[in-house]
Amino acid sequence: MSNVLSNKIDFMLIISATNANPNGDPLNGNRPRENYDGYGEISDVCIKRKIRNRLQDIGEKIFVQSDERCDDGCKSLSERATKFFDSFKKGNTELTDEEKATKACEEWIDVRSFGQVFAFKKKNKKTKKETEDLDESEGKSVSIGIRGPVSIHQSISVNPVDIVSMQITKSVNSEPSEGKSSDTMGTKHFVSFGLYQIKGSINCQLAKKTGFSNEDAELIKKALETLFENDASSARPDGSMEVCKFIWCKHNNPNGQYSSAKVHRSVKIEALTENPKTFSDYKITIEKLADLNYEEIL
Repeated sequence: MSNVLSNKIDFMLIISATNANPNGDPLNGNRPRENYDGYGEISDVCIKRKIRNRLQDIGEKIFVQSDERCDDGCKSLSERATKFFDSFKKGNTELTDEEKATKACEEWIDVRSFGQVFAFKKKNKKTKKETEDLDESEGKSVSIGIRGPVSIHQSISVNPVDIVSMQITKSVNSEPSEGKSSDTMGTKHFVSFGLYQIKGSINCQLAKKTGFSNEDAELIKKALETLFENDASSARPDGSMEVCKFIWCKHNNPNGQYSSAKVHRSVKIEALTENPKTFSDYKITIEKLADLNYEEIL
């Protein structure tokens, strides 16, 4: 990749959720995630999924695709990786692990952004008896680990959130039945209002290893700015999730003048009322650090 990123970047988004489920917890009846203190949470995995979807929408190649967005016919990550790496085979000669990592970073923007572990099982044509006698190092799975330069924190709400549970019914049964069956009843959970912070950074040393470029950084920026486009669902209707504020900070060297934590702390969020219900009930202040380029995109 040309034009590899040469300046560290930190960023912060402030997003709102209004009568929406920002990130359901499958182990808790798909209720919106919250910690023990009642603050709302959105996992970093959920945020990266949305970024991947936005990058895919603008035509970029994505390795970790969701099933409903699959654009290459592959039904698993293993199938996608094997199909791709096999295309470089010459007879019985395969790519080395280092070459595979390089090719993967060149092919998929999410791999060179977030990193990826490629796991493979070693093929073994030995008999069952021979397999039982194998050395411990043989016949095991092998993996190629790639560390990506883009790191994203778990998102936490500014204030504790109120989670509302609503009983819902379907007009028809899922299966043939006389009268109304029990599966016509259900529960929908959502946050009445919550303001969340998303914090992240882009590391130049890791960008050099994966080939992450300045152009890639601009694509990540565009994806974050439009994070909730084409993301509507029954749990998150259009307009219920919004990017309210987006700050992009570019340092003047690869290591950065300041730590990421200090940059993130320079953005202050203050509630103007005891029970804020909209973004306008907060005051956002940026205490700018010297010689750091702050770009307020929203």
